[in-house]
Amino acid sequence: MSTGPSGTNLEGEAPVAESVVETDEATITDDAELERTLGIVGGLAIGIGTMIGAGIFVFPGLAGAEGGTAATASFAVSGVVALLVALPTSELATAMPKSGGGYYFISRGLGTLAGTVVGLSLWLGLVFATAFYLVGLGFYALDALALVGIGVGANPGGIVSALAVVAGIGFTVLNVTGTENAAKLQNGIVALLLSMLVAFLALGLFDVLGVTGAAPSGGTEADRWAALPILSTAALVFTSYLGFAQVATVAGEIKRPGRNLPLAMIGSVLIVTVMYVVTIFVATSVFDRTQLGTFGETAMVEIGRELLGLPGAFVIVVGGLLATMSSANASILSTSRAIYGVSKDALLPRWASRINLRYGTPHVALGMAGGPVIVLAATREVQLLAEVASFLHLIMYGLICVALVAIRRDEPEWYEPEFRVPGGPVIPVVGAVASFGLIAFMDPASIVVGGFVILATAGWYLYYARDVTLRGAL
Repeated sequence: MSTGPSGTNLEGEAPVAESVVETDEATITDDAELERTLGIVGGLAIGIGTMIGAGIFVFPGLAGAEGGTAATASFAVSGVVALLVALPTSELATAMPKSGGGYYFISRGLGTLAGTVVGLSLWLGLVFATAFYLVGLGFYALDALALVGIGVGANPGGIVSALAVVAGIGFTVLNVTGTENAAKLQNGIVALLLSMLVAFLALGLFDVLGVTGAAPSGGTEADRWAALPILSTAALVFTSYLGFAQVATVAGEIKRPGRNLPLAMIGSVLIVTVMYVVTIFVATSVFDRTQLGTFGETAMVEIGRELLGLPGAFVIVVGGLLATMSSANASILSTSRAIYGVSKDALLPRWASRINLRYGTPHVALGMAGGPVIVLAATREVQLLAEVASFLHLIMYGLICVALVAIRRDEPEWYEPEFRVPGGPVIPVVGAVASFGLIAFMDPASIVVGGFVILATAGWYLYYARDVTLRGAL
């Protein structure tokens, strides 16, 4: 294997190699010196903060309508799949502590074709996820207007699209003007959101269990405790867990990464899974499937109103707005960084990774993220957007597991992880099968759209970057 990336793309551009020196105190790259300041709590905060967002406010109505209380099992299944991928991701991150995450692991473990497919699919997968969050934001903004007595006329769907598009433009501009501004907004939203959610779920759980009031009937329509609806709903709601791998992107800043990184990644998935399961249990205990289906994307508002009256509805509307804003903002930031990473590796033209001289941000990559997001957000196809995002991320997570098996088989000299997944190849193999297998339970339209994206990215590799070599290169 080579010690650095090689070859050139169609335009004669070569990948930009970056050296990394690791010490107990810092990770030093060509661009920066990252001090190891994050402990287990900091790692947990990043993992939880990136996963708790729009999903917990938008999915209860959609998932509850599919399976009733059985939707709790769907969220548990998605959590288990995320856990199976979290362990291999932790091992790879301690061996390759660079930004880029899953794309970087796969391109160095499996080669340029797999890297191109995943790098470009990650870009487009985040675009679909961001559009999903923005549509959710539009629906919650509509409920907020209704709460304060402002009518929207006979075309509420058009208002949702308009709000989603305006918010998409606003978040793109915010990220262009500086990552620091976007990060401050993100941290504030996550802290406020978590406080509200924990208090609301505790009150809701006591209420539906009859501890603090009369237990709601939960409606009369039967739950669907069967494998097919549980797994198909799990495939839909997997979008809720897309953020857990973000912990890997800060591996170079975590103290004692061999211990803290896997604990932070696994711990954040477990905590978020419990919060999602409790949320769905409360939702489906208050209303049955038909009622939740009628309420749709903002069913949580009606649940808040049922449990706590108008103040409850108000809290949920504010929480829903904060959550969808947080998720959309974080996704636009991640999308631009995905584009930046593949451009530095010569899989996209070099101009895509240009940095704005005034703000120090990748403004071209942000434009390539925000543009398609705005177009997709205008469609309001919530379920399709969520499932295609899940499809493209499940492909990446499955390939992360395959990359771990391939790298362990080759055992290159540079591969010295501080954490190793126990049990040999068992966990990564099961993780790959679970990730790819969940795709089979998606709606056929989502599989067709996702499959087209994969084929298009593979075609781009053959046209543009087939002479670039990334496998085994650090």
